[in-house]
Amino acid sequence: MLGYIAKRVLLMLPTLLGILVLSFFVIKLAPGDPASQKFGGAAQAQAGMNAERGTEAAELRFRKRFHFDKPVVVQFGYFLDRLWRGDMIFFQTEEPIWGDFNRALKITIGLNLIVFLLIYAISVPTGIYSAAFPHSWGDKLLTVVLFMLYSLPSFWVAELLRMAIASDFWRQFGLTPPLLPIMNLRSDHYDQLSSWERFTDYLQHIVLPVACLTYGGLAYLSRQMRAGMLEVIRQDYIRTAEAKGCSKARVILIHALRNGLFPMITLLAALLPALIGGSVIIEFVFNIPGMGLRAYENVLRREYDFVMISLMLSAVLTLFGILLSDILYVVVNPRVSFEADK
Repeated sequence: MLGYIAKRVLLMLPTLLGILVLSFFVIKLAPGDPASQKFGGAAQAQAGMNAERGTEAAELRFRKRFHFDKPVVVQFGYFLDRLWRGDMIFFQTEEPIWGDFNRALKITIGLNLIVFLLIYAISVPTGIYSAAFPHSWGDKLLTVVLFMLYSLPSFWVAELLRMAIASDFWRQFGLTPPLLPIMNLRSDHYDQLSSWERFTDYLQHIVLPVACLTYGGLAYLSRQMRAGMLEVIRQDYIRTAEAKGCSKARVILIHALRNGLFPMITLLAALLPALIGGSVIIEFVFNIPGMGLRAYENVLRREYDFVMISLMLSAVLTLFGILLSDILYVVVNPRVSFEADK
């Protein structure tokens, strides 16, 4: 097993290099660069027309300093050198990205870990129930509800929730609107609150974003869990267990569940990258300064370093998710062997 993991980790290196090269050149295809953003029309207007020549000279010096005047291949070489040294900066301010990057990363991971746990904690039991009682009223009701949830775009639901809470509709009927914040992750007076008050304040702020991030994945994974369990339940060894007199609960939870978890394990590889960049729109709608919102803002500002580090982190999580899925296959069912990959 250790040899297999070492081999897979080594295979990740050329894959990451390919992703790095492709991402860098795709980003470079977008018009503009940090120099044009920093010394473009807005900067010239602020400096005044008399200083236009000075602005152009400053832009030329900036391009030469950061090698934006050289071919893209040469720029990539300089980028690799700075990446190796950890010298990633915001070109507009020429300050390191790491402080802002770490703050945004903590916010997004904290938020999406809650989403991740909720999705699996709800979808697995829901899928098991639907598979254990197929075509029952409960299964039919869950199918309708989950398909409706899956069809609703998260950004549309997020905007509707914001409008509903901020609307005067409630007061027209003498009702109190839900006391849920619709912006940011903390109140303005957060620093003055006690530890418990900070905790409850955070919970109130994440209710809407977590709900919008959870329901789509929950609906999809529960259907996958149901399909996987139904396929397993139809196998001969399940009928044999039933014929021997095993209870329905034991057949479902002991004999069928392990193999039924395979689709959920496979989807783990796709869900892990969502911890970094999967919540761009929701973070934008609720003004949450996480990785999604920061990456979007830095794409507009052509802050190549921040965008590249975000993409690479998502790539690492994707590859790690695939490796983790392979390992969990063996944990769930020891009959699965790593030798098949040789």
